[in-house]
Amino acid sequence: MPIQTSFADLEYNHKKRQTRREVFLGEMGQTVPLTKMITLIEQAYPIAGRRGRQPMPLASMLRIHCMQNWFSFSDRQMEDALYEIESIRRFAGFGSVTEALPDETTILNFRHLLGKQQLTKKLLETINDYLKAQGLLVSQGTMVDATIIHAPSSTKNKDKSRDPDMHQTRKGQQWYFGMKIHIGADVDSGAVHTVITTAANVADINELPKLLREDDRVIFADAGYTSDEYRRGARYLGIRWCVNDKRKPGKNLSASQKKRNRKQSSVRARVEHVFRVIKQQFGFQKTRYRGLEKNASQVHLLVGLANLYLLRRQLMAA
Repeated sequence: MPIQTSFADLEYNHKKRQTRREVFLGEMGQTVPLTKMITLIEQAYPIAGRRGRQPMPLASMLRIHCMQNWFSFSDRQMEDALYEIESIRRFAGFGSVTEALPDETTILNFRHLLGKQQLTKKLLETINDYLKAQGLLVSQGTMVDATIIHAPSSTKNKDKSRDPDMHQTRKGQQWYFGMKIHIGADVDSGAVHTVITTAANVADINELPKLLREDDRVIFADAGYTSDEYRRGARYLGIRWCVNDKRKPGKNLSASQKKRNRKQSSVRARVEHVFRVIKQQFGFQKTRYRGLEKNASQVHLLVGLANLYLLRRQLMAA
């Protein structure tokens, strides 16, 4: 039996213009491989809740969780948005505020389910498998980079202490407290294929071998990854070493080194697009949860969603 269209649906569908949020949700709705992601999660999703209550539809909860990451909503803010913002409510699959909408506890429990089952890392793999099937993320070159995510340094909490999983590090003349996201991204598409999260004081160069794929034939990185040992190892393995030269104390770079750095940076700079999306577009500039594990769970999904956002034009055209 066909679903009857209400007057509210007709009025909404014939608005004179769409808001930026509606355009964004429309594009991501066409881009995110929801069916493949649902298939991954449904084995761990409860069939019935407490006292025999039917759980919220998995498709709706997954869409809600994606929006929570896209718009940097807390669990309570996400619940409020479902009641207040029609475009968000419709994207989640609910037509009216009179329907049974998930509350903040239900939203929190779904997030905890993904974390406990370590599903967000598998969701990133599912997204990347989808990108490969579309002819993306298939080159034999990797760009590596890392960024710092701040964590609350206040001790005004129950434990009277800072997060023990986070550490401080110095960059330039400034100190930062938090975690690091290390990524390896495909040279051609710019999509991230490998993600590692550590405390902020872990050196970028230490994570380099873990960010490469077995079939990589070229590596691009900034001067922070300079290493004579790794360079010799790369040459021995037949891998092209395109890591920027680092200026030595009391000695400037030669003209040829500067030229080579500029040429390599024109390629390597694309790896930072993912960080721009995560930090500026999705608003992930400070950790929301205590502990590296919980934040790492969020980072994996954020990176997967950032991959889809950056490649949405190609995916929609396909």
